Amino acid sequence: MARPDKAAAVAEITDKFRGSNAAVLTEYRGLTVAQLKTLRRSLGANAEYAVVKNTLTKIAANEAGITTLDDLFAGPTAVAFVAGDPVESAKALRDFAKDNPALIIKGGVLDGKPLTGDEIKKLADLESREVLLSKLAGAMKGKQSQAAALFQALPSKMVRTIEALRAKVEEQGGAGTPAPAVEDEAPAAE
Repeated sequence: MARPDKAAAVAEITDKFRGSNAAVLTEYRGLTVAQLKTLRRSLGANAEYAVVKNTLTKIAANEAGITTLDDLFAGPTAVAFVAGDPVESAKALRDFAKDNPALIIKGGVLDGKPLTGDEIKKLADLESREVLLSKLAGAMKGKQSQAAALFQALPSKMVRTIEALRAKVEEQGGAGTPAPAVEDEAPAAE
């Protein structure tokens, strides 16, 4: 490759690092072209899986501010650049690696923080963003319902207590009713 081509390739990979939420480095040695095509399809639309040159990708990662991946650029490397939900992509990679042991998840980066291969597999065990948000919304709705029931219970309890007191007074024959208020009379002038 000529120098301008390498600079363009580095710039393109740098843009991919900057434009993605996560990047997962894998070793694909032993996978066929058909298997790589299947992997790309399983990652879906929110991730791009690219076979890269280690030297150029290392330079691009450093230009993007990611220096924690330098040790992972050894052997045949491919990167999954994740623009959407990283959990879905991690699940797709984990599931594909289970079926195809030749795929090795080396590690990656999520929102600028480095992840090991094991941490990416743990990330895959999480529920998707949509499921977590729906659970949060359900929990919040439940707490709001509890608060509404509590606020409604206080006045109704007070009404029941007053009604019980009134019924008790009526049972006692009205003996407990207060006497009418007597107006204060002014003393007569002598």
